[in-house]
Amino acid sequence: MLIIPAIDLKDGKCVRLRQGRMDDSTVFSDNPVDVAARWVDAGARRLHLVDLNGAFAGEPVNGEIVNAIARRFPDLPIQIGGGIRSAETIDAYLKAGVQWVIIGTKAVKEPEFVTDMCRQFPGHIIVGLDAKDGRVATDGWAEVSEVMATDLAKQFANDGVDSIVYTDISRDGMMQGVNVEQTAHLAESCGIPVIASGGVTDMDDIKRLSAEAQRGILGAITGRAIYEGTLDVAEAQAWCDQQQEQ
Repeated sequence: MLIIPAIDLKDGKCVRLRQGRMDDSTVFSDNPVDVAARWVDAGARRLHLVDLNGAFAGEPVNGEIVNAIARRFPDLPIQIGGGIRSAETIDAYLKAGVQWVIIGTKAVKEPEFVTDMCRQFPGHIIVGLDAKDGRVATDGWAEVSEVMATDLAKQFANDGVDSIVYTDISRDGMMQGVNVEQTAHLAESCGIPVIASGGVTDMDDIKRLSAEAQRGILGAITGRAIYEGTLDVAEAQAWCDQQQEQ
């Protein structure tokens, strides 16, 4: 199982939000490229980048920073989300060296877009499903729909998406622990790898996720915990590797 550090970009800085609220953010660094280097040095084998401004604008806003990180670490797998709503944006990110793009709001509102993008960019599309009580949220978590995450995940699996990033928005940035059972249930339901996001707080969360990894959990995205020091990236990844070897 992969430990995937999150770098959330807002106004050119590395921040963390609480429950997706742009007005409730903590700035952790003015230099996101240096932050990326910190996690790479700690042994991270993938990075999760989010263009927060882009998520609200509907188009990339911090694209230059994403490109700078990709140039600095050409061999590091990177996934990027936030404001990805056109084939042109996807193409530009992939050409810049990003490995996967995460389609969020548009995937829920226009599922056929995911079908088309999987056809155009096979192996490079991840869908981000953000849910509260199992129901999908959109538009920077401002709207919660009646659509069940498991139903959508099955549909996207059939389209050929690489994986699903599943965020329990009631826990994101709140340091309350990850929703392991819901994440594992989603992975089993759709039959493709799921990356857990939201609420990862400490090694206990990593151990609980790792114990269910065989159900289809590919990795865990972690943000506030690694910035505030309640989780150590190197320790967590080493522990996961050790479990895999046993």
